[in-house]
Amino acid sequence: MTTISEKKHNKLAIGIWEKYLSLWVGLSMIAGILIGYFLPGVPIALEGMTFYNVSIPTSILLWIMIFPMFLKIDFFSVVGALKKPKGIALTSFINYAIKPFTMFAIAAFFFYVVFNQWVSSELAGEYIAGAVLLGAAPCTAMVFVWSKLTNGDPAYTLVQVSVNDILILLLYVPIVSLLLGVTDIDVPMETLVLSLVLFIVAPLVAAIFTRNVVVNKKGKEYFENTFIGKFDGYTNLGLILTLIIIFTTQGQPIIENPLHILLIAVPLIIQNILIYVIGYGGSK
Repeated sequence: MTTISEKKHNKLAIGIWEKYLSLWVGLSMIAGILIGYFLPGVPIALEGMTFYNVSIPTSILLWIMIFPMFLKIDFFSVVGALKKPKGIALTSFINYAIKPFTMFAIAAFFFYVVFNQWVSSELAGEYIAGAVLLGAAPCTAMVFVWSKLTNGDPAYTLVQVSVNDILILLLYVPIVSLLLGVTDIDVPMETLVLSLVLFIVAPLVAAIFTRNVVVNKKGKEYFENTFIGKFDGYTNLGLILTLIIIFTTQGQPIIENPLHILLIAVPLIIQNILIYVIGYGGSK
């Protein structure tokens, strides 16, 4: 049961950063787009810093974001999370039985019917394919950031993300093949496995090691009340810089094709709202 002091703490935890998160995200996107357009050498340099299609700068920033949350996880909390399968089952069902198919239906409706006068049939097919590829591969690493911002359970988040990564490896190709009607999909398995190791296994091992060392030397109270709090600012900074980098690499296409970017955004936004409503309703 949540005590009055815990409720007060949770309420006070919503500061300027959390309250105006949409503003900071929007400013980061604008900054990235402007950098990518007016300084074209920057995205070229960023694209060169990849390993098996995984961006090295983005990986470092994601580590900065998710490492503090991993510090809060201990073995016993993970075991407890495994005993609550309903949330994991609901999320998995939505991600793979609903999301890809509704994404395909919504994107096809808009690009083949609503936007057919602005988008050629060839481009419409490409945009729909992109939407399906996006819908069939739910976000993983960033989930830790959103969970932290909403005071989520870090152990439960870890279990959910781990299950999701396993399902991506198993279901991504069959779902995409079914919806797009193709069978020769080139899935970079090295990229998927590397992402799993980089964003789940490696930071978790590092966090467990750090947690044990600090607790053994300074005690659990110091670890929970002082040590973890030192990383809060780095998480926020990592999120901002990650968004800037992502939009820097896409700055030129966004500015040169603003209409198509807006058209693509419409079905994506509707899809996200639909999934949020289904997820919230199912959870409630």
